[in-house]
Amino acid sequence: MLKKQYHIIGVMSGTSLDGIDLVELQFKLDKTWQFQIINAETIAYTEAWKTQLSDLVSLSKKELDDIDIVYTNYLADVIKNFIQKYNIQDIDAVCSHGHTALHQPEKKLTMQIGNLPEIAKILNEKVVCDFRVQDVELGGQGAPLVPIGDHLLFPEYDFCLNLGGFVNVSTAIDDQRIAYDICPMNVVLNHYVKPLGLEYDDAGKIASKGYVDYQLLSDLNELDYFKKPHPKSLGMEWVKEVIFPLIDSYELRVEYILRTFVEHIAIQVATEINIIDDASVLVTGGGAYHNFLLYRLQYYSDSKFIVPSREVVEFKEALIFGFLGVLKLRNEVNCLQSVTGASKNHSSGKIFLP
Repeated sequence: MLKKQYHIIGVMSGTSLDGIDLVELQFKLDKTWQFQIINAETIAYTEAWKTQLSDLVSLSKKELDDIDIVYTNYLADVIKNFIQKYNIQDIDAVCSHGHTALHQPEKKLTMQIGNLPEIAKILNEKVVCDFRVQDVELGGQGAPLVPIGDHLLFPEYDFCLNLGGFVNVSTAIDDQRIAYDICPMNVVLNHYVKPLGLEYDDAGKIASKGYVDYQLLSDLNELDYFKKPHPKSLGMEWVKEVIFPLIDSYELRVEYILRTFVEHIAIQVATEINIIDDASVLVTGGGAYHNFLLYRLQYYSDSKFIVPSREVVEFKEALIFGFLGVLKLRNEVNCLQSVTGASKNHSSGKIFLP
């Protein structure tokens, strides 16, 4: 008999390298799924880890395997400290995304570091992780994986919009969930403020002082990716090969780059959500605090952009990876064919025992 309640720790590390998100969660099934965030914390990466993680795509297989071992141990220590700090007991599972090192689904290749079996032994807890690999093996994009959580935990919204390292969206069309990456966001914006000694452009204040370079904006909007139908997903490889060289070729001041790229994001997002009139849009991820982007989104769309509680804004992905783990424990579908383009719906992830 399947349980109705689960006590879970969800763990997420995103491409924007803000840090490791950890959440203590309670899930309850009573006709529909309910959740409670009990404790939540982000452990910031050191500069050394940021440097290493930002350049994973250039490493050899041997180097990646080596860093996987080190990162798995590091991640286990971070999770162990979280458990001890909040005196968390009777855990059903730790459900972890790991950190994306490579994502080239067209080559049947995706790799998340931090998902080695040793993590369960170090923690002495059941661990559910490595959620992307199976989907790619089944011909899918391996991303986005959050939509099943959008569908079951946030059904009241027309769109769930995540403004993170990349912008992704999920929605239901004809009772079928679809989701995909729209465009890069914080991986680009943060990159261009780093030389200023900043982690990010707070509330978009620097972007708001710049001017749009309309030729660059046009070049960005005309990139092939934006003409492709979903399912589709993006990785850092594409940003480094396509986006950075294009922007750098214009030799613009930082505020002009930020202003132009914010306009690009707003146009691309509005294009996707304006298929529904007066839509309700749940906005999460670090970009939910980018007031200038929200202002530009409202310029291009009549949708209602709803920013929820701080815990949901900042920890929604960790929450949903915790939920993906619950579905895996129940052997229920947590990866949707309609979203990733895989050959079938499936229950993805690996379960490691201590």
